Amino acid sequence: MIGVFAAGERGRRAAVELAGFLGPDAVVPDGPIGPALRALWPRLGSAVFFLGTEATVRLVAPLLRDERADPGVVCVDGGFAVSLLGGADAVAERVADVLGAQAVTTAASAGSPLDELVELLDATVEGDLAACGEAVRSGEPVLLANPLGFPLPALPDNVVPHGHGTGWSVLVDDRVPKGPADDRVVRVVPRTLVVGVGSSTGVSAAAVSAALAALEEERGLDLRAVRAFATLDRKVAEQGIADALEDWGFWHDSTTAPLLSYPGEELAVIPVPNPAELAIGIPSVAEAAALRGAMELSAGGRVEIAAEKVKGVGVTVAAARVLPRGRLALVGLGPGDADERTPRAEAELRRASVVVGSAECVAQVRHLLRPGTRVVADGAVRLAEDGAAVAFVEAGAGPDVAGPVRADVVRVTGVTRQL
Repeated sequence: MIGVFAAGERGRRAAVELAGFLGPDAVVPDGPIGPALRALWPRLGSAVFFLGTEATVRLVAPLLRDERADPGVVCVDGGFAVSLLGGADAVAERVADVLGAQAVTTAASAGSPLDELVELLDATVEGDLAACGEAVRSGEPVLLANPLGFPLPALPDNVVPHGHGTGWSVLVDDRVPKGPADDRVVRVVPRTLVVGVGSSTGVSAAAVSAALAALEEERGLDLRAVRAFATLDRKVAEQGIADALEDWGFWHDSTTAPLLSYPGEELAVIPVPNPAELAIGIPSVAEAAALRGAMELSAGGRVEIAAEKVKGVGVTVAAARVLPRGRLALVGLGPGDADERTPRAEAELRRASVVVGSAECVAQVRHLLRPGTRVVADGAVRLAEDGAAVAFVEAGAGPDVAGPVRADVVRVTGVTRQL
């Protein structure tokens, strides 16, 4: 729900006119602003005030509780629509467009689109993300390289896939770039890799650590991209492996990469690029375990060998990659009222780069979409299978699709109205 608040008859007329453009989510409450705001605050997704910034701050300050749950706040002051709190830049842009005003996004209220990109990809960052994000917000051209094809959220028009004259660059990849470091390149490293480990009995932690380092130094993989390790079930008890992985977690500030294990009969049937006659009777541990772990984590998606086996002293390691797929969120909007739409539905709309649905359904949620989001009437499955992050919206419980989809599918069921 969007609350539109104004003082005086003139302000109220402007609020009513704006609410008509914002759609059925927008309400203009009767009576004094303070009591109406306090009554509606828990139900608001956004609040727009036809007031000065100081008056708006004084009104909302006593109601603020949690930046993740509080509504976004936009203040219409003179010829400006100011995104004041809660990352309400999309609403400010919409209000400014309707009123013919200038949208103002403040550093306090507008997280960089790059921040959301990092969060969605569960990624590690190298470089000055804040400075690059400021360049994005200020409209400077920023180059985005995404060689593996991750589904990305909507990004502003000044974030471009190619071109000259860009001062900042963002690289989304799990590999270490070649060449000298550049302090105007921000590296976003998604967690895509499963590292398989095979060893002899009694292998040392130093040997395992040296083999892992070789994946980075010789094969060009960024070890911050490791999502899991994998090995033969009987090797889980090897203290050298356990100690080396604990050391990896310490240096990479991570405790979330589990050690997966599989019986020999599972690993024996997995095709690998470098089979060998091992003493334990199977053709591969490191490559097969890496691929088997990637298959498990991909939930049916595509995987590939990212680095063939590297031999160390009593240890062999290899890496498999969980390849990115498009994302299709099937979003139910409920009966139509804003308070009957789930928070998860709103989150999926914000993370989509493409929203598919009828004009009526899209109008209900347009204020929630990030700047740069494409809106189309159909083709949701095709777009997701081509690698996009898609939200397909319908009223009620939500849409469905027939047959298998070659993308990650998420269903967000809308609230149903009880009779």
